[in-house]
Amino acid sequence: MSAYKYDFLKIELNFPKFEFRLEETEGKLSIFDSLRKKNLMLTPEEWVRQHMIAFLIQYHNYPKSLISLEKGLKYNQLQKRSDILVLDRDGKAFLLIECKAPEIQLSQKTVEQVSVYNKSIAAPFVGISNGIHHLFLSFDPKTQSYKQIVEIPQFDV
Repeated sequence: MSAYKYDFLKIELNFPKFEFRLEETEGKLSIFDSLRKKNLMLTPEEWVRQHMIAFLIQYHNYPKSLISLEKGLKYNQLQKRSDILVLDRDGKAFLLIECKAPEIQLSQKTVEQVSVYNKSIAAPFVGISNGIHHLFLSFDPKTQSYKQIVEIPQFDV
């Protein structure tokens, strides 16, 4: 395995330690996605996404069955994909999360990306994470504005 390609694995992410099934085939590393039940090519963004999913399920009791990954959406005639979408028990959008590679700084631009996606999805909560920093916001439909919140929204079990 060429080390330079997977340097992101050495970066300490701001998550508890999780055990993931990694597999190398023909010089490419893959990670087993327990929600989609298949191996996916391991990229820095996928590494962050898999950590966030495990964190939501194991530490915040989010039901696996209500988490949707890379769901297609349309915005201004453009086809886009959201990283993580959590639905509530009624099947409505609850939390939309965009994952970035650890070297990508969270900025106004990344907040704007998730808020643009949320115009189609209408989740009351959005988040962005690069694995090191996590930012969560609540959306106020009356004022059409976002407000930063301190913690991941609690999922009502």
